[in-house]
Amino acid sequence: MRKILHLTYDMRIGGTEQVIKNIIENVDTSKFESQIYCIEQPLGPWGEQLEVAGVKIVGTNRQPGFDFNLVKSIRAYIKKCDIDVLHCHQYTPYIYGVLAAIGTDTRVIFTEHGRFYPDFGTWKRKLINPLLARMTYQITSISKATKEALIEHENFKRDDIQVIYNSITDVQLRTQPEEVNALRCSLGISDDAIIFGTIARLDPIKNQKMMITAFSRVFLDVPEVILVIVGDGEERLSLESLVCELGIERAVIFTGYNAAPYVYLNLMDVYLLSSLSEGTSMTLLEAMAASKPCIVTDAGGNAEIVMHDINGIVTPNDNENAFANAIGLLALDKDARVTFGASSRKRFEAAFEISNMVEQYQALYEL
Repeated sequence: MRKILHLTYDMRIGGTEQVIKNIIENVDTSKFESQIYCIEQPLGPWGEQLEVAGVKIVGTNRQPGFDFNLVKSIRAYIKKCDIDVLHCHQYTPYIYGVLAAIGTDTRVIFTEHGRFYPDFGTWKRKLINPLLARMTYQITSISKATKEALIEHENFKRDDIQVIYNSITDVQLRTQPEEVNALRCSLGISDDAIIFGTIARLDPIKNQKMMITAFSRVFLDVPEVILVIVGDGEERLSLESLVCELGIERAVIFTGYNAAPYVYLNLMDVYLLSSLSEGTSMTLLEAMAASKPCIVTDAGGNAEIVMHDINGIVTPNDNENAFANAIGLLALDKDARVTFGASSRKRFEAAFEISNMVEQYQALYEL
């Protein structure tokens, strides 16, 4: 049995952490034993869940600056537990991991899960990354856009990078119609309302201000539209103030954070993602699994997931006019919503079901 150690920041709730969790819960346990090493604390709720399920997890506190002792600690763990594959998630864990694995038989895999906005590299990283790549078995990225960023900003070679899209299981998305109806009633939404919605942390990178402003323009002409925003974060007060300034309080619902927001997702008629930067959005995949038409910005991997005019609409990044036009189009065209929604489900089944991702990572673990 091959021992796989996932090296990451922590196991709080987020896209990277969900990928790790999905891999661990779906790999062939007759072939692979999964462990996690977190370089930061607290461990996080998903880490705690996996611990309860029997997954071995180590948590430590990375010190400010470059923590040389952390390299020693990871190296000691690799040797003590006889780790076969060190799967590093994100760049900082990768730096520590690849240095810790030098001189061992442990195979290093680095997965880049997304990029910051605006995106840029540093001369130091561009200098060192080709050397690190020579000590790395495989570099993977979660979208073609992320791969291009690694090439342009990080000086990795194109041929060294394999794209493996994030994938999810949709079992948890199954909700009963009565649950959705009960939620609609509790929120005071009428049966003839057209519900647009999003599920994301309320953060500047998600650009919900643009989404709300674009939505407000449609609301003036189509008063039956509703916007449901599921999530919480530093932007919440600012977004709520914007809603009041625009005079659309009765059309916008903030639900706050919800650990299992699938009933909200199934309530929505159209899913919105207005991010300035994305890798492969997990909630976007969940929306497609739930047969939702999607309106997204052309940021990161969004346009690789949503096929324009097939299962949704892709608008230029941070373009309020285009986003408003897309909302207005789907608000008025029920047939398009139905067609796009059916195509979303088909595309999810073909490309983003959990087995697609897990089989590709297992292939790397086995070689």
